Amino acid sequence: MGSLRFLPPLLLLFLSAIASAAASQSLLRMVSENPASGDGDDLYCDSWRLSVETNNAGYWETIPARCLQFVAEYMNGDRYASDSDVVAAESLAFSQTVQVAGDGKDVWIFDVDETLLSNLPYYAVNGYGSEEFNETAFDEWMNLAKAPALPASLRLYEELLGLGFQMILLTGRAEAQRNATEKNLSFAGYHSWKRLILREASDIGKKAVAYKSERRAQLEAQGYRIHGSSGDQWSDLLGSPMAMRSFKLPNPMYYIQ
Repeated sequence: MGSLRFLPPLLLLFLSAIASAAASQSLLRMVSENPASGDGDDLYCDSWRLSVETNNAGYWETIPARCLQFVAEYMNGDRYASDSDVVAAESLAFSQTVQVAGDGKDVWIFDVDETLLSNLPYYAVNGYGSEEFNETAFDEWMNLAKAPALPASLRLYEELLGLGFQMILLTGRAEAQRNATEKNLSFAGYHSWKRLILREASDIGKKAVAYKSERRAQLEAQGYRIHGSSGDQWSDLLGSPMAMRSFKLPNPMYYIQ
């Protein structure tokens, strides 16, 4: 083995990289093929949640089966509330740097579900994202108009109104759900929004990132200045044009393209 000292430096670097990659692949196989219990699940599921929030996970349909308890505890515990509080605080800090002109054209865009309103009561009895999405059941829940506000978002919303921003609500809900959505928003404490934009018939089947970026483009064409945008999905925020600053809220329960 001592003869390795005489190999060219680039070759040594190459061999080291191969060994490191092999070790990494071995570790990944151990994590995925040999799910641990207890703390092992918590460690894996917390890392999985990070990959979701950073969009490294890409499209996914249901949470990993081993993460059901982790997601339930996260959504009902202090960490979800704390994460949401931090996002709201960072949003407010940015908003306070904006010079609001007072002409009604300085806007902040909010998504609705898992951004302004929490559907946690629905997901609590439907597996926290471990079950395939049931559109009929979810529509029945939405029509009840009983989703509570996310406390951090409601506080941010009120602060932004106080700073002079106009509130634009841009949701993937359908136009047919306007009455239930307006009723629910009012029930949860929201008020004074400038517009509530829902999917029209021509938007049905369109991916969220395309639909929402098109609506932002229409707003800009009408002279609105989009300073901030808040949403729980990357598809709420990505696409051209984007807000000056976009703020991603946590949501490990589902993914929308």
